[in-house]
This record gives sequence, C-alpha cells and structure tokens, in this order.
Amino acid sequence: MSSSIQLIFHPVTSSVTYCEPPESLLIQQFDIAYFVKNESVSFNISAASVQANVNVTANLLLNVYGIRAVNITLDLCSIFGGALCPLPMYNFTGSDNLSLPKSLGVQGKIPNIAFTVPDLEGVAQLVLTEVGTGTVKACVQATLSNGWSTHQTSVEWTIGGITLAAWLLAIWQSLSPDAILPFRFMDLLFLYQTVASSSLLSLNYPSTYRAFTLNFAWALGMFASSPTSAFQPSIDRMRHLTGGNLANSTSASAVGLVNRRLSPYNFFASMNEVPSLSKKNIIPFSARSLPSSLLSYPSSTLLSETAFDVQTVTTSSSNVLQAGIPIFVNTLHIATANAFMTVFLCSLILIACVLAVFMVISIALLLFGQLKGHNPQRQLKSIYLSFAQAWWIRLILFLSLPIPVFSFYQWTLKDSWLSTLLSVVAILALFIALSYPSISLLRFARREGKEALYRKTSPTVSKGPLYAQYLASRIYFYAVPQTVTLLKAALIAFVSNNGEAQILLMVILDGLTLMSYLVLRPCSTRGGNVFSAFMCLIRLLCNALMIAFVERLNVAPIPRTVIGLVLVAIFSLTIITTYIILLVNIGQSFKTINSGQSSIDISIVEKANVEEGKTALPRLLSSTQITRPPNPTPDGSDHPSSHLLQPFLVSPTETEVTSSVCTSKRTSETMTVGSLLPRRWSFSPLHSPTGSSQIHEVPTTPQVAP
Repeated sequence: MSSSIQLIFHPVTSSVTYCEPPESLLIQQFDIAYFVKNESVSFNISAASVQANVNVTANLLLNVYGIRAVNITLDLCSIFGGALCPLPMYNFTGSDNLSLPKSLGVQGKIPNIAFTVPDLEGVAQLVLTEVGTGTVKACVQATLSNGWSTHQTSVEWTIGGITLAAWLLAIWQSLSPDAILPFRFMDLLFLYQTVASSSLLSLNYPSTYRAFTLNFAWALGMFASSPTSAFQPSIDRMRHLTGGNLANSTSASAVGLVNRRLSPYNFFASMNEVPSLSKKNIIPFSARSLPSSLLSYPSSTLLSETAFDVQTVTTSSSNVLQAGIPIFVNTLHIATANAFMTVFLCSLILIACVLAVFMVISIALLLFGQLKGHNPQRQLKSIYLSFAQAWWIRLILFLSLPIPVFSFYQWTLKDSWLSTLLSVVAILALFIALSYPSISLLRFARREGKEALYRKTSPTVSKGPLYAQYLASRIYFYAVPQTVTLLKAALIAFVSNNGEAQILLMVILDGLTLMSYLVLRPCSTRGGNVFSAFMCLIRLLCNALMIAFVERLNVAPIPRTVIGLVLVAIFSLTIITTYIILLVNIGQSFKTINSGQSSIDISIVEKANVEEGKTALPRLLSSTQITRPPNPTPDGSDHPSSHLLQPFLVSPTETEVTSSVCTSKRTSETMTVGSLLPRRWSFSPLHSPTGSSQIHEVPTTPQVAP
C-alpha cells in the first residue's frame, strides 16, 4: 500500500531485537502498518506467555526521524474481548486496526514527504508492563521500512558492467604509453573507492547515504554474503581455530544491532527509557468481540524459535555495532572480525584471475608468432611483458586502499593470530610491490635524466602508470596520491574511536591535495590538471559536508538525511561526469584511428595546451622521434646531379675561419652539408665540390666587409 509504512517483524527476515531481557512473554511476530492518510495503526501480534495471571498494558512508541510521532498506551483488557487479560498460557495470534486520536497530531509532527524518502528512519517499540507493579515484562524494537532504498542490486550490476567495458577499452588503449584512457579508468576506480570508504568513518550517517555507499562496496573487496554461502562460515571456523573469540557472521539483518543513538533509531536518551504510563496516556478502546484472527497454538512450538534467534540489545550489550567499519561490513552479512580475511581472499582471487588472463594471452602470442614465422620470444619480451607489468602496477594501485585499511583495522581487534599474521604479510607485500617500481624509476631518472623516461625505448615504459601522466619536472608527484591514500587508511583504522578527528583530518588532507594540484599543476595536459583538481574538490566538498554527521554535534535526523541526499546527488553526478569523459576519450581514439593517425597524436594535441611547454618539449620530441629532414637527394640515385649542389653566391666577400673539415659520405660529389657557416655579419661564398674524396678547406683568416 503506497500510503502506509509497513513493518514485518519476523526473527529470520526482519530486524528484531529485545530491548529488555524477556521474562514472562516471548514475542514471535509483530506486524504493524501506519496509514498516513487516515492516521490509523494496524498491527498483528503473535506471542506466548510463560507465566500465569499476568495482566499487562502495552505501550506503542513510533519514532520517525527522532520524532515520537505515536506514543500511546493500550489497555489489553479493552481489546480482543478481554482475551488477553490476563495473558493466556498458550501461543496466541491476534490482529486489529486502531484509529489514532486527533489529539496526537501525528501529521503535524512529521511531514508527509518524510514517509517517501528512501531508507526511512523509523522504529516501532512495544513495551508490555505489568499492571500494578510497573515491571517490564517484554520490550521489543523493530525498524520501519517503506520499501524504498538507495541500495539496489541492479545498480551494482550496472556499475560493474560499465566498469568492465571501460576496462577492456582501457586495455586496448594502454598499448600506447601516452594513452589517456587507462588513467581515467583508474580515476574511476578510485572514485568508487572514495564513495565506499567515506562510509567507514565513525560518524552518524543517515541510513539513505549508508545504503548508497553499499553499491560500491565491491571496490573495497566486499561482496554481500548470501545465507547459503559457505565463504563466511569458513572464515569463522578459521578464526576460532586460531584464537578468535569475536562474534561470527550472520545472515540476519544487522540493523537490529546498531547503536541506538545512531540512525535509524535516533534515541538520544537511554534506550531503556520507557515512557511514563500515567492514566492520561492510556488510550481506551471499546470492547470488541474476539476476532477470527486470534488463534492459539501449543506453547512448545514457539520457545525454540524465539528464545535463541532474537537477540537482546541493551546499553551494556557486547553485540552492539558501533559506527564505521562494524556497521558497514555487518550490513553485508560479514562479521567485523572477518572483514580483513574477506578483503584478503577476494584480493587473492582477483590477482589469480589477472595472472591467468596474462598467461593465456602470452601463450596465444607465442603460438601466433610461431605460426607467422616471427621471433615470438623477442616480441613477448619487448612488448607484452611491458604491457603486463604496467597493468600489474595498476592492480597494486587499486589494492593500495582496501588492503591497508582492513589490515590496520585487524591489528586493533586482537582476535585471530592467523588473521593478524596474514595482515602483516599483506602489508609487506603491498609495500614491496609499490616500492620496487618506484625505486627503479627514480634510479633511472637520476642516471639518464627525467626526459629519458618518456622515450618509447626506455626500460621504464612498463612503469608508466606511476609517472606517464605527469610532466618531466613533476615525475615525483606520483608519491602524493599514494601517501594520501596510506594516511587515510591509517585514519580510518587507528582513529576509529574518534569520528570528529577522522573527518577533520580528512578535510585537511583533501585540502592540501587540492592545493598541490592547483599550485604545481603536475599533469602534462591542461585537461588532466582540470580533472584531477575537480576530483580533489569533490572529495573536499563531500568530506566538509560530512562534518554534520559528527555524533557530538547532535544534528537532527531530518537535516542529516537532507545532507545525505545531497551527498548522494554529488557523487552520482561525479560518476556520470566521469563516464562522459571516458566516452569522449574513447570517441577521440576511434576518430584518430579512422583518420590514420597514431594513438599518440591525441596526447600531442593535448600537450600543445600545456603552459610548461619547455619542460614537455623534450618529451614530445622523444615520443614522436622527430629528426632533421633528410638530404633532398633523390633516393633512386647514388650520384646527385651537379646542378643541385651548386653553391649560391651571397656576397663577394670571403671569410677565413679556423680549419674545419667534413668528409662527404657520397662517392660522387662532395656536399656543403655540415660545413661551418660564417657569422651573420660576415659573408663568404661556399666552396663548390671538386671531387668525390676531396676535403673542404675553409680559409682561416676572416675578412670583414667594410
């Protein structure tokens, strides 16, 4: 129903938790629907009592975006024809529709648009209190949903499909060292990681933004675990066999374990607080006949399901999920202690797949070369190995954020010694994989010069993903984004207990990075500088907006939700803009191929707009191999015509210069090409050739014309 908010309360499929340890009443099912149009509540309850002669009142609290829209207390003796007074000693199921009094003013408290926002932040709380003693016999909380969410499986598959297509085109373009598309593809992957990692800070994110970031969790090596998958249970067993004692993964919803001060609960007071049960709060209802939906079942059929499936969450519980990584990974049905092992194993699977693809391509090239009669080993060593090494570096750069984040976080858990050991190994392997190409690159630049890096025949071509998009005078700038990535990973993992410090330091890092791009302008093209600065500006703007999510600021849920929707819009538009830029680069590439030019001409056109032209000029010359025009002698003749080599007399004045000789390479005639020309203010005729082996003699005494 479009005009209602529906909550299905079931231990297996819904967010179900006890807010107090159950004593005399076990609740199996509690369905509630709030109808905005006529301000009525429809509920369905299934429970069992284990104590005799218990008379209770039911307090129903509806909390939407931190606003207590409904807070009523029902006298159970006045409904269901008194069938629930006292509570029967059997399983009972009943349903009813209640019209809320106009005096509650529900519509005046909450705008109607709030009920249509994706990932509604609403909670229903049912508290059963014994009449006379005031003892809480049962307390149950469950989240509300309107059926809309910014986390959609179709969105994940669409993004994955576009990324795969961009990757294939980037592989094709990467055959040219100066191609722009591979760098833009890596920027797209880094953008995905930025969106996903922005939800790992210890902040009170609105539910709609947290759900949006889950669409990009795969960019961090996080994939939602299905209930039938054995992946997470295997990690659980490994941890427990190696000293792990933290909670296991579960297929149930993680929302029920979220800290009650955070979204979607938004209980700023104690979660154990029960509204006052004064008589003025009790809403009387006329006696009704027992509805046909009130049924009874044997009590034994309920205890085994409810007592062990529904967890109790209080302020002192150890199973409460805190902000940051715990909520993010548990929403994907991944235990907090399993986060690193999940990323580690997914990374190994990705590396194995990439290596398998490279092996298949190399074998195909060898077979193709043998069939064509070429030297396949030489071609494989000179071309394909450089290509494979370049993509290996790109793969390491892609893993340079998730591996440090979850490795560092694993060190803070102190759970399984094997997981901790593997996290150390992963960090060392990543450090070596990034350090080796960087050191060899810097050594070559110091020995041969920075401009030598941009020659096609340079042995450092395979390391182009590190430096090829930067100017020769800015090749060291590749260390800036790598350092910033490592620092952000350390902030996420080691400062997880202080969200305020995390977000402030993130803003500072992004601000410094943006300033470095604006001041140094490291990219070799104007478009590259503009795009890089734009991405830095987006990260800085979004992190600045996230300051409102600091828990200590106590920003109201509705303004936080509005800011979350703004962040969703900004990141979505940025991703679409990146897609458009990729399409433009792809179109330019096809246009260049159709015009018969090489792919390198695209970068030459872009570099013409660079203000640092002097620095980029050697790179242009080396990449295009521009040389001096050849001698205008016809190619088909070894004996040039004598009239082509006749000197042109400019002035009768002769100039004698210190002897300089130039031996002709032609066997028939001696040319003047290579002779030392006179100074601008002294003119003398060039000597005509006299023989095939004659040496040109130049006068040694200059005679300056008056």
